[in-house]
Amino acid sequence: MRLHWLQHADFEDLGCIAPALAAGGHTVTRTRLYAGETLPAVQAFDALIVMGGPMNIYEYPAHPWLRDEKAFIGASLAAGRRALGICLGAQLIADVLGAPVTRGAHQEIGWHALQLTEAGRQAPMFAGFPERFMAFHWHGDTFAIPAGARSLMASAACAHQAYALRTASGASVAAIQFHLEVTAANARVWFEQERPAPGRYVQAPEAILARLDDFAQNNRLMLRLLDNWLSDRA
Repeated sequence: MRLHWLQHADFEDLGCIAPALAAGGHTVTRTRLYAGETLPAVQAFDALIVMGGPMNIYEYPAHPWLRDEKAFIGASLAAGRRALGICLGAQLIADVLGAPVTRGAHQEIGWHALQLTEAGRQAPMFAGFPERFMAFHWHGDTFAIPAGARSLMASAACAHQAYALRTASGASVAAIQFHLEVTAANARVWFEQERPAPGRYVQAPEAILARLDDFAQNNRLMLRLLDNWLSDRA
């Protein structure tokens, strides 16, 4: 399969997704939006991965490419291209689908438990997920659930953590607010870029980085989601 991914910052990459795609023999291309690279034609790929980033989806003056990116995501979905959104990517897809993205009640950074909703327990996209698990989070904004989708997971700090749907064009969409793809090495790089201020749901970097088993478990769940998505479940 031909997969294209959108990168919003040089220090945020595919994480554990990259070796899985390579092992699967997929053709992988990317656009580094922050570097001014040109977006491809939608005919050039079969599936789109929209990754995270430190910016807000409405920061047009600082990141003018956001408008073009949203138009590109919309065109991709209209053409029936499946899409996977992670954190900022999930927010961008929600916005394109008409669901508001707003400041969350709490900033959520670190290891926080996720609970599948009743809809989440029945969702084919999250088949094989435990009903409750620890996930690595780093976000301050949150998305509303797009029309045609349902809220599939929640945490104590954020009611909307995941959604999935099939669009009218047949595009299979999966979106998560948290970061299953992040490895321990990725997280160390992130904390070199920023040390967040303490908060109710913000943990210290040292405590976060010490939980190597949780990173490994998250990565296993990411590969499960990736397999479900590539299998065209919704």
